[in-house]
Amino acid sequence: MALTTARTNSTPTSAPTRPAPGAFPGALPGLATAAAGVAVAWAVHLLVPAVPMLTAAVVLGIAAAHAPGVRVRGWVRGAARPGLTLAGKRLMRIGVVLLGLKLGLDDVLGLGWATVAMVVAVVAATFAGTLWLGRRLGLRGDQPLLIATGYSICGASAIGAVSEVSGSDEEDVATSVALVTLCGTLAIAVLPLLHHPLGLDDAQFGRWVGAGVHDVGQVVATAQTAGPAALTDAVLVKLMRVALLAPLVAAVAVSVRKRRQSSVPTSEKTSGKASGKRPPLVPLFVLGFLAMVAVRTTGWVPSGVLDAAQHAQELLLAAALFGLGSAVHLPSLVRTGGRVAALGLCSWVVIAGASYGGVLLTT
Repeated sequence: MALTTARTNSTPTSAPTRPAPGAFPGALPGLATAAAGVAVAWAVHLLVPAVPMLTAAVVLGIAAAHAPGVRVRGWVRGAARPGLTLAGKRLMRIGVVLLGLKLGLDDVLGLGWATVAMVVAVVAATFAGTLWLGRRLGLRGDQPLLIATGYSICGASAIGAVSEVSGSDEEDVATSVALVTLCGTLAIAVLPLLHHPLGLDDAQFGRWVGAGVHDVGQVVATAQTAGPAALTDAVLVKLMRVALLAPLVAAVAVSVRKRRQSSVPTSEKTSGKASGKRPPLVPLFVLGFLAMVAVRTTGWVPSGVLDAAQHAQELLLAAALFGLGSAVHLPSLVRTGGRVAALGLCSWVVIAGASYGGVLLTT
Protein backbone atom coordinates (compact mmCIF):
# COMPACT_ATOMS: atom_id res chain seq x y z
CA MET A 1 0.00 0.00 0.00
CA ALA A 2 1.53 3.35 -1.04
CA LEU A 3 1.92 5.83 1.74
CA THR A 4 1.50 9.06 -0.22
CA THR A 5 -1.59 10.58 -1.72
CA ALA A 6 -1.86 12.19 -5.13
CA ARG A 7 -3.12 15.75 -5.32
CA THR A 8 -6.63 16.05 -6.64
CA ASN A 9 -7.34 18.47 -9.43
CA SER A 10 -10.77 19.45 -8.18
CA THR A 11 -9.50 21.54 -5.27
CA PRO A 12 -6.66 23.96 -5.90
CA THR A 13 -3.87 23.92 -3.37
CA SER A 14 -1.22 26.51 -2.82
CA ALA A 15 2.42 25.74 -2.16
CA PRO A 16 3.48 25.92 1.46
CA THR A 17 4.78 29.29 2.53
CA ARG A 18 8.48 28.89 3.29
CA PRO A 19 10.68 31.62 4.75
CA ALA A 20 13.33 32.68 2.27
CA PRO A 21 16.96 31.86 3.09
CA GLY A 22 18.41 34.54 5.33
CA ALA A 23 14.96 35.97 6.06
CA PHE A 24 14.99 35.25 9.78
CA PRO A 25 14.45 38.93 10.73
CA GLY A 26 11.24 38.81 8.69
CA ALA A 27 10.11 35.86 10.79
CA LEU A 28 10.46 37.70 14.10
CA PRO A 29 6.90 39.14 14.15
CA GLY A 30 5.44 35.66 13.67
CA LEU A 31 7.75 34.07 16.23
CA ALA A 32 6.79 36.77 18.74
CA THR A 33 3.13 36.08 18.00
CA ALA A 34 3.68 32.35 18.55
CA ALA A 35 5.45 33.09 21.85
CA ALA A 36 2.48 35.18 22.96
CA GLY A 37 0.14 32.36 21.98
CA VAL A 38 2.20 29.90 24.03
CA ALA A 39 2.03 32.20 27.05
CA VAL A 40 -1.76 32.38 26.81
CA ALA A 41 -2.01 28.60 26.30
CA TRP A 42 0.15 28.05 29.39
CA ALA A 43 -2.12 30.34 31.38
CA VAL A 44 -5.19 28.45 30.17
CA HIS A 45 -3.60 25.18 31.27
CA LEU A 46 -2.84 26.61 34.72
CA LEU A 47 -6.43 27.82 35.12
CA VAL A 48 -7.96 24.60 33.72
CA PRO A 49 -5.44 21.75 34.26
CA ALA A 50 -7.67 19.30 32.35
CA VAL A 51 -6.90 21.25 29.15
CA PRO A 52 -3.38 20.32 27.89
CA MET A 53 -1.23 23.27 26.86
CA LEU A 54 -0.72 21.84 23.37
CA THR A 55 -4.46 21.56 22.81
CA ALA A 56 -4.96 25.13 23.99
CA ALA A 57 -2.19 26.31 21.62
CA VAL A 58 -3.90 24.80 18.56
CA VAL A 59 -7.27 26.28 19.50
CA LEU A 60 -5.75 29.71 20.12
CA GLY A 61 -3.99 29.60 16.75
CA ILE A 62 -7.26 28.84 14.99
CA ALA A 63 -9.00 31.60 16.96
CA ALA A 64 -6.30 34.13 16.04
CA ALA A 65 -6.69 33.33 12.34
CA HIS A 66 -10.45 33.96 12.56
CA ALA A 67 -10.54 36.82 15.06
CA PRO A 68 -13.34 39.35 14.54
CA GLY A 69 -10.87 42.23 14.20
CA VAL A 70 -9.61 42.78 10.65
CA ARG A 71 -6.25 43.94 11.99
CA VAL A 72 -5.67 40.72 13.90
CA ARG A 73 -6.57 38.52 10.91
CA GLY A 74 -4.44 40.66 8.64
CA TRP A 75 -1.50 40.38 11.03
CA VAL A 76 -1.74 36.59 11.33
CA ARG A 77 -2.13 36.09 7.57
CA GLY A 78 0.31 38.84 6.58
CA ALA A 79 3.29 40.15 8.54
CA ALA A 80 3.28 37.27 11.03
CA ARG A 81 2.81 34.50 8.46
CA PRO A 82 6.51 33.77 7.70
CA GLY A 83 7.35 33.40 11.37
CA LEU A 84 4.29 31.29 12.13
CA THR A 85 5.18 29.00 9.23
CA LEU A 86 8.74 28.79 10.54
CA ALA A 87 7.41 27.84 13.98
CA GLY A 88 5.14 25.17 12.51
CA LYS A 89 8.06 23.53 10.71
CA ARG A 90 11.42 24.19 12.35
CA LEU A 91 10.28 24.33 15.98
CA MET A 92 8.22 21.19 15.39
CA ARG A 93 11.37 19.34 14.33
CA ILE A 94 13.26 20.38 17.46
CA GLY A 95 10.30 19.41 19.64
CA VAL A 96 10.15 15.97 18.03
CA VAL A 97 13.87 15.47 18.71
CA LEU A 98 13.42 16.33 22.39
CA LEU A 99 10.43 14.00 22.53
CA GLY A 100 12.93 11.15 22.29
CA LEU A 101 14.19 11.94 25.79
CA LYS A 102 10.88 10.72 27.18
CA LEU A 103 11.47 7.22 25.84
CA GLY A 104 13.81 4.62 27.30
CA LEU A 105 13.96 1.17 25.73
CA ASP A 106 14.17 -0.48 29.14
CA ASP A 107 10.87 1.12 30.16
CA VAL A 108 9.15 -0.06 27.00
CA LEU A 109 10.44 -3.63 27.17
CA GLY A 110 9.47 -3.76 30.84
CA LEU A 111 5.82 -4.00 29.78
CA GLY A 112 6.52 -7.25 27.93
CA TRP A 113 6.66 -8.38 24.32
CA ALA A 114 2.93 -9.11 24.22
CA THR A 115 2.17 -5.44 24.89
CA VAL A 116 4.74 -4.36 22.29
CA ALA A 117 3.07 -6.63 19.72
CA MET A 118 -0.35 -5.25 20.70
CA VAL A 119 0.78 -1.65 20.19
CA VAL A 120 2.31 -2.44 16.78
CA ALA A 121 -0.90 -4.18 15.70
CA VAL A 122 -3.11 -1.29 16.85
CA VAL A 123 -0.92 1.28 15.08
CA ALA A 124 -0.86 -0.75 11.86
CA ALA A 125 -4.63 -1.34 11.85
CA THR A 126 -5.43 2.31 12.59
CA PHE A 127 -2.98 3.68 10.03
CA ALA A 128 -4.01 1.34 7.21
CA GLY A 129 -7.72 1.64 7.91
CA THR A 130 -7.71 5.45 8.17
CA LEU A 131 -5.57 5.87 5.04
CA TRP A 132 -7.83 3.56 3.01
CA LEU A 133 -11.05 5.21 4.19
CA GLY A 134 -9.70 8.72 3.65
CA ARG A 135 -8.95 7.92 0.04
CA ARG A 136 -12.36 6.31 -0.43
CA LEU A 137 -13.98 9.48 0.91
CA GLY A 138 -12.03 11.56 -1.60
CA LEU A 139 -10.27 13.86 0.85
CA ARG A 140 -7.91 16.33 -0.74
CA GLY A 141 -4.15 16.13 -0.99
CA ASP A 142 -2.24 14.43 1.80
CA GLN A 143 -5.05 14.67 4.34
CA PRO A 144 -5.66 10.87 4.46
CA LEU A 145 -1.95 10.22 5.07
CA LEU A 146 -1.59 12.93 7.71
CA ILE A 147 -4.79 12.06 9.58
CA ALA A 148 -3.84 8.37 9.57
CA THR A 149 -0.45 9.29 11.00
CA GLY A 150 -1.87 11.54 13.70
CA TYR A 151 -4.42 9.01 14.89
CA SER A 152 -2.08 6.02 14.88
CA ILE A 153 1.12 7.52 16.34
CA CYS A 154 1.14 10.69 18.44
CA GLY A 155 -1.21 13.33 17.15
CA ALA A 156 0.03 16.67 15.88
CA SER A 157 3.73 15.87 16.48
CA ALA A 158 3.54 12.90 14.12
CA ILE A 159 1.62 14.92 11.53
CA GLY A 160 4.34 17.58 11.58
CA ALA A 161 7.10 14.98 11.25
CA VAL A 162 5.51 13.15 8.32
CA SER A 163 4.57 16.38 6.52
CA GLU A 164 8.27 17.31 6.47
CA VAL A 165 9.16 14.34 4.27
CA SER A 166 5.93 14.21 2.25
CA GLY A 167 6.09 17.90 1.30
CA SER A 168 2.44 18.32 2.29
CA ASP A 169 0.48 21.49 1.67
CA GLU A 170 0.29 23.73 4.76
CA GLU A 171 -3.51 23.77 4.65
CA ASP A 172 -3.63 19.95 4.61
CA VAL A 173 -1.35 19.88 7.65
CA ALA A 174 -3.40 22.48 9.52
CA THR A 175 -6.71 20.73 8.81
CA SER A 176 -5.33 17.36 9.92
CA VAL A 177 -3.92 18.85 13.12
CA ALA A 178 -7.27 20.50 13.88
CA LEU A 179 -9.19 17.23 13.45
CA VAL A 180 -6.81 15.08 15.48
CA THR A 181 -6.63 17.68 18.24
CA LEU A 182 -10.43 17.91 18.41
CA CYS A 183 -10.86 14.14 18.73
CA GLY A 184 -8.07 13.86 21.28
CA THR A 185 -9.66 16.60 23.35
CA LEU A 186 -13.02 14.85 23.26
CA ALA A 187 -11.29 11.69 24.51
CA ILE A 188 -10.36 13.50 27.73
CA ALA A 189 -14.06 13.82 28.54
CA VAL A 190 -15.45 10.62 26.99
CA LEU A 191 -13.01 7.83 27.90
CA PRO A 192 -13.16 8.21 31.72
CA LEU A 193 -16.93 7.70 31.49
CA LEU A 194 -16.29 4.29 29.87
CA HIS A 195 -13.72 3.13 32.45
CA HIS A 196 -16.02 1.02 34.62
CA PRO A 197 -18.81 0.23 32.10
CA LEU A 198 -16.19 -1.55 29.95
CA GLY A 199 -15.03 -3.64 32.92
CA LEU A 200 -11.46 -2.31 32.98
CA ASP A 201 -9.35 -2.10 36.11
CA ASP A 202 -7.10 0.93 36.59
CA ALA A 203 -4.03 -0.56 34.91
CA GLN A 204 -6.06 -1.81 31.95
CA PHE A 205 -7.72 1.57 31.58
CA GLY A 206 -4.31 3.22 31.51
CA ARG A 207 -3.07 0.89 28.78
CA TRP A 208 -6.25 1.45 26.79
CA VAL A 209 -5.78 5.22 27.00
CA GLY A 210 -2.10 4.96 26.06
CA ALA A 211 -2.90 2.82 23.03
CA GLY A 212 -5.92 4.82 21.87
CA VAL A 213 -5.46 8.55 22.62
CA HIS A 214 -3.37 10.67 20.28
CA ASP A 215 -1.23 13.34 21.95
CA VAL A 216 0.95 12.67 25.00
CA GLY A 217 -0.63 15.55 26.92
CA GLN A 218 -4.11 14.24 26.16
CA VAL A 219 -3.06 10.78 27.36
CA VAL A 220 -1.88 12.22 30.66
CA ALA A 221 -5.05 14.30 31.11
CA THR A 222 -7.26 11.26 30.42
CA ALA A 223 -5.38 8.58 32.37
CA GLN A 224 -4.80 10.61 35.52
CA THR A 225 -8.53 10.37 36.29
CA ALA A 226 -7.96 6.69 37.24
CA GLY A 227 -4.96 7.25 39.52
CA PRO A 228 -1.15 6.87 39.41
CA ALA A 229 -1.11 3.22 38.31
CA ALA A 230 -3.24 3.99 35.27
CA LEU A 231 -1.14 7.06 34.46
CA THR A 232 2.15 5.13 34.56
CA ASP A 233 0.95 2.38 32.22
CA ALA A 234 -0.73 4.90 29.92
CA VAL A 235 2.46 6.92 29.44
CA LEU A 236 4.61 3.83 28.83
CA VAL A 237 2.21 2.40 26.24
CA LYS A 238 1.91 5.80 24.61
CA LEU A 239 5.68 6.09 24.35
CA MET A 240 5.74 2.74 22.57
CA ARG A 241 3.57 4.33 19.90
CA VAL A 242 5.92 7.33 19.79
CA ALA A 243 8.82 4.94 19.11
CA LEU A 244 7.07 3.87 15.89
CA LEU A 245 7.31 7.43 14.54
CA ALA A 246 10.84 6.87 13.22
CA PRO A 247 10.10 3.80 11.03
CA LEU A 248 6.89 5.39 9.76
CA VAL A 249 8.67 8.59 8.68
CA ALA A 250 11.37 6.50 7.00
CA ALA A 251 8.70 4.50 5.13
CA VAL A 252 7.01 7.69 3.93
CA ALA A 253 10.38 9.06 2.79
CA VAL A 254 11.02 5.88 0.77
CA SER A 255 7.55 6.12 -0.78
CA VAL A 256 8.05 9.79 -1.72
CA ARG A 257 11.43 9.00 -3.26
CA LYS A 258 9.98 6.16 -5.34
CA ARG A 259 7.06 8.31 -6.48
CA ARG A 260 9.38 11.09 -7.62
CA GLN A 261 11.65 8.65 -9.43
CA SER A 262 8.70 7.08 -11.24
CA SER A 263 7.55 10.52 -12.43
CA VAL A 264 10.94 11.31 -14.03
CA PRO A 265 11.08 10.56 -17.80
CA THR A 266 13.26 7.62 -18.77
CA SER A 267 15.47 9.84 -20.93
CA GLU A 268 16.33 12.02 -17.95
CA LYS A 269 17.04 8.99 -15.76
CA THR A 270 19.50 7.55 -18.27
CA SER A 271 21.18 10.89 -18.93
CA GLY A 272 21.52 11.65 -15.23
CA LYS A 273 19.60 14.91 -15.56
CA ALA A 274 16.76 14.02 -13.27
CA SER A 275 15.79 17.15 -11.40
CA GLY A 276 14.50 17.56 -7.89
CA LYS A 277 16.13 16.90 -4.57
CA ARG A 278 15.45 13.43 -3.26
CA PRO A 279 14.28 13.34 0.36
CA PRO A 280 16.63 11.50 2.72
CA LEU A 281 15.57 8.00 3.72
CA VAL A 282 15.81 9.01 7.38
CA PRO A 283 15.47 12.78 7.97
CA LEU A 284 17.94 14.45 10.30
CA PHE A 285 15.36 15.25 12.96
CA VAL A 286 14.31 11.58 13.10
CA LEU A 287 17.94 10.59 13.61
CA GLY A 288 18.01 13.17 16.39
CA PHE A 289 14.92 11.59 17.92
CA LEU A 290 16.55 8.15 17.86
CA ALA A 291 19.74 9.60 19.33
CA MET A 292 17.76 11.09 22.22
CA VAL A 293 16.12 7.69 22.83
CA ALA A 294 19.58 6.12 23.01
CA VAL A 295 20.79 8.83 25.38
CA ARG A 296 17.78 8.35 27.67
CA THR A 297 18.29 4.56 27.64
CA THR A 298 21.82 4.92 29.03
CA GLY A 299 20.43 6.38 32.25
CA TRP A 300 23.25 8.91 32.37
CA VAL A 301 21.08 12.00 31.93
CA PRO A 302 20.34 13.77 35.26
CA SER A 303 16.69 14.13 36.17
CA GLY A 304 17.03 17.91 36.20
CA VAL A 305 18.15 17.88 32.57
CA LEU A 306 15.26 15.60 31.61
CA ASP A 307 12.79 17.92 33.33
CA ALA A 308 14.23 20.96 31.57
CA ALA A 309 14.12 19.14 28.21
CA GLN A 310 10.49 18.19 28.79
CA HIS A 311 9.52 21.80 29.48
CA ALA A 312 11.45 22.98 26.42
CA GLN A 313 9.81 20.31 24.27
CA GLU A 314 6.33 21.34 25.42
CA LEU A 315 7.03 25.02 24.74
CA LEU A 316 8.47 24.32 21.29
CA LEU A 317 5.59 22.05 20.29
CA ALA A 318 3.07 24.56 21.64
CA ALA A 319 4.62 27.30 19.48
CA ALA A 320 4.61 24.97 16.47
CA LEU A 321 0.99 23.98 17.02
CA PHE A 322 -0.05 27.63 17.43
CA GLY A 323 1.57 28.28 14.06
CA LEU A 324 -0.19 25.32 12.47
CA GLY A 325 -3.50 26.30 14.03
CA SER A 326 -3.19 29.80 12.59
CA ALA A 327 -3.04 28.25 9.11
CA VAL A 328 -6.44 26.58 9.46
CA HIS A 329 -9.01 28.11 7.10
CA LEU A 330 -12.43 27.23 8.48
CA PRO A 331 -14.39 27.93 5.26
CA SER A 332 -12.21 25.38 3.44
CA LEU A 333 -12.63 22.96 6.34
CA VAL A 334 -16.41 23.38 6.21
CA ARG A 335 -16.47 22.45 2.51
CA THR A 336 -15.09 19.01 3.35
CA GLY A 337 -16.31 19.01 6.94
CA GLY A 338 -18.70 16.08 6.55
CA ARG A 339 -16.11 13.79 5.01
CA VAL A 340 -13.37 14.87 7.42
CA ALA A 341 -15.68 14.36 10.41
CA ALA A 342 -16.71 10.93 9.10
CA LEU A 343 -13.07 9.89 8.74
CA GLY A 344 -12.23 11.17 12.22
CA LEU A 345 -15.15 9.35 13.82
CA CYS A 346 -14.44 6.06 12.03
CA SER A 347 -10.74 6.23 12.84
CA TRP A 348 -11.55 6.96 16.47
CA VAL A 349 -13.79 3.89 16.61
CA VAL A 350 -11.09 1.74 14.98
CA ILE A 351 -8.28 2.72 17.35
CA ALA A 352 -10.53 2.59 20.44
CA GLY A 353 -11.89 -0.83 19.51
CA ALA A 354 -8.54 -2.31 18.47
CA SER A 355 -6.76 -1.02 21.57
CA TYR A 356 -9.57 -2.24 23.86
CA GLY A 357 -9.38 -5.75 22.35
CA GLY A 358 -5.59 -5.69 22.53
CA VAL A 359 -5.59 -4.72 26.22
CA LEU A 360 -8.02 -7.53 27.09
CA LEU A 361 -5.86 -10.05 25.22
CA THR A 362 -2.57 -9.00 26.82
CA THR A 363 -3.57 -8.45 30.48
